[in-house]
Amino acid sequence: MGRLDLPAADALAGRAGVGPVHGLTPLAGGANNRVFRLDAGAGTFLLKSYFRHPDDPRDRLGAEWAFARFAWDAGVRCIPEPLAADPEAGLGLFEFVHGRALHGTTAGEPAVDQALAFFRLLRRAKDRAAGLPDASESCFRLSDHLATVERRVSRLRTFAVGGAVDQTAAGFVDAELVPAWRQVVADARRNAGAYGLPLDRPLEAADRCPSPSDFGFHNALLAHDGRLRFLDFEYAGWDDPAKLVCDFFCQPAVPAPASAFERFARGVAAEFAAPAVHLARATLLRPVYRVKWVCIMLNEFLPVGLNRRAFAGTVAEQEARKANQLAKARAALAAIFPPSPTRKVA
Repeated sequence: MGRLDLPAADALAGRAGVGPVHGLTPLAGGANNRVFRLDAGAGTFLLKSYFRHPDDPRDRLGAEWAFARFAWDAGVRCIPEPLAADPEAGLGLFEFVHGRALHGTTAGEPAVDQALAFFRLLRRAKDRAAGLPDASESCFRLSDHLATVERRVSRLRTFAVGGAVDQTAAGFVDAELVPAWRQVVADARRNAGAYGLPLDRPLEAADRCPSPSDFGFHNALLAHDGRLRFLDFEYAGWDDPAKLVCDFFCQPAVPAPASAFERFARGVAAEFAAPAVHLARATLLRPVYRVKWVCIMLNEFLPVGLNRRAFAGTVAEQEARKANQLAKARAALAAIFPPSPTRKVA
């Protein structure tokens, strides 16, 4: 953490062949990292300064850089071009995408089609992705998904309770979130049996995919050419395609249309040898990931979440933000309706 290393930023621009740097302008919207518009001799670029903390050891820059380079080298052009990285300083330099964030009226069916096309490009370039790490919180067994969300729920039962908002949040976790999660787990186990999907059977390597992770319209811009550009790959790597589908439809910032879930899930599943199995896994896991995203909304109450927000410059009005996130979490939890099993697929 700390101040931006200006000499390192200037050296990075020079190494990318775009210097010298004329100006750095902080940009809003970086929830976990600090983001800057970098004006240099060769034009305008995006500079990212990545969050690093002893309690959060993930290599955000390393993951994003590896994924962006893999995708770009594979000919994927719906992402910003990665230009240079400085792991020691925690800096990455990328193409600056001129565009605007999506909102409810633009994140419709055509946008879903572009997201699906992005996935297909990544999947079909899988042979180039052998060197990618596993994605953050990657899961390759149904039991892994349940255990990952269980850890998130458990962490929320231990956060330090300070003011009134903290007390209300702690009450919500104990009285509402934990019982709902227990019901979701019971339903998932029952549905796995109905589908004929063993909880501890690992996905074969051929059934895994290079995933942008944290995939959704909240990490996309509508460029001036009318096409989407997908951003922010700091959690990216190899993962379960069912997790990609569920995260895409569960992230709350810019929701994907719920009516497109089955079409998108079928499109992803069609890229694999047993599409019915992949579709069933995504359907089964959708309520699990709804709970996961309820937990993510409550990250404001955890120490690492607070540190990330402070690093990104968004710690002001912290209590108001906590209250807002708690309200969102309540609404999201109330919207969870686990699906009923239909038929066996394996």
